[in-house]
Amino acid sequence: MSIMELVIRNSSPHNQLEVFTPVFNSSCRFNEEFKYILLPVSYSLVFVVGFILNSMALWMFIRMRPWNPSTVYMFHLALSDFLYVLSLPTLIYYYANRSDWPFGVALCKIVRFLFYANLYCSILFLTCISVHRYLGICHPIKVLTMVKSRHAHLVCGSVWFVVTVCLVPNLIFVTTSRRDNDTLCHDTTRQDAFEQYVDYSSVIMVLLFGIPFVVILVCYCLMARTLCQPRQGLSSSQQATGSHRKSIKLIIVVLIVFAVSFVPFHVTRTLYYTSRVLNLNCEFLNIVNFAYKITRPLASLNSCIDPILYFLAGDHYRSKLMYILSRKRNKKHNQSQANSSLGLVCKNLAPKACEEAE
Repeated sequence: MSIMELVIRNSSPHNQLEVFTPVFNSSCRFNEEFKYILLPVSYSLVFVVGFILNSMALWMFIRMRPWNPSTVYMFHLALSDFLYVLSLPTLIYYYANRSDWPFGVALCKIVRFLFYANLYCSILFLTCISVHRYLGICHPIKVLTMVKSRHAHLVCGSVWFVVTVCLVPNLIFVTTSRRDNDTLCHDTTRQDAFEQYVDYSSVIMVLLFGIPFVVILVCYCLMARTLCQPRQGLSSSQQATGSHRKSIKLIIVVLIVFAVSFVPFHVTRTLYYTSRVLNLNCEFLNIVNFAYKITRPLASLNSCIDPILYFLAGDHYRSKLMYILSRKRNKKHNQSQANSSLGLVCKNLAPKACEEAE
C-alpha cells in the first residue's frame, strides 16, 4: 500500500470505521471524516446561490449597454464566478461519494483549474475595479479623458491571458490516482512531486495574490486620504457625493471579500504546505490540515459575495435592477386590477357576453 493511500483503521470501541490520510511521515495520519459533510454541503450552497446571483448579474450586464469601464470589469468578474460555479456539481458528487472520482483525468484537471482560475481572476478583476475607482476619486480628469471601455476590455483580456498562462503548470501537476477501489482527484499533485508543486504555487501566490493585494491596500489608503479631506466651499452634507459614497461601499465590500475568502485561504494553505514539507509535529499537522480544509469553501464563497458589489457600487446595475423589479410589480398590480374590474363587469353581463369580454 502506497504512502498516499487512505488507511481504514478499526479503532473505535463500537467498530465504526474512521478514515485516515497518511502524510510524509507514515506514523502521522489525518482524520478527514469531517470533509465528507462540510464540503458537499458548503459547495451545494455556493452553487445554488452563486448560480442564481451570477446568472442574473450577467443577464443584467448584457441589457445595460453601452458599458463604462467599471461595468466591463464587473461583467468579467461575474463571468469568472459563473464558470466556476458550473464546475461545483462534480465536486459535490466527488466528496459526497467519499473521494471517489468517476469523471476521468481530463475533467479532474479542468475542475481544479477552474477553481484557481476563478480565485485569481476574481482577485485581479477586483484590483482593476479598485484602481479604476482610485483614479476616479484622486485623478478624475484623467479617467474622463483617457480611460475608455475599450481599454477596460483590453485589460480584462490581459487578465484572462495571464491567469491562464500562469495556471498551465497546474494542469500538469493535477492528476488522479487509485486508492483501493476508488479514484482520487488530487487538488495538488502526486506525493513525489509535492515539493515542486509547493515551489510553483508559492510563486503564483506572490504574483497573483500578494502583489494585487498590496496594490488594493495602497489604492484604498490614498482614496481614504482624499475622501477625508474637506473640500473648500462645500457644506458637510455636500461633501458626501454619490461618487464618494460608492467608493466607501466599494472599499467595504472588497475588503470583506479578501477578509472572508482570499486571505484565510492563502494563509492556511501556506501553513499546510510548509508543514507538510518540513514534516512538523503530527498534532500540529492535523490542526493545520483541518483549518485549510475549512477555508477551501470560504475561498469559493467570493462567487456569492461579488454580486453584492454590483448592487452597492454600480449605479447603473442597481437602477436597472430596481426598474425591472418595479415594472414587474406594476405589471402584476395592473393585471390584478384588470381582473377585478372584469369580474365586476361580468356580474352584469350574460355568460356569453362575459366570455367575449375575457
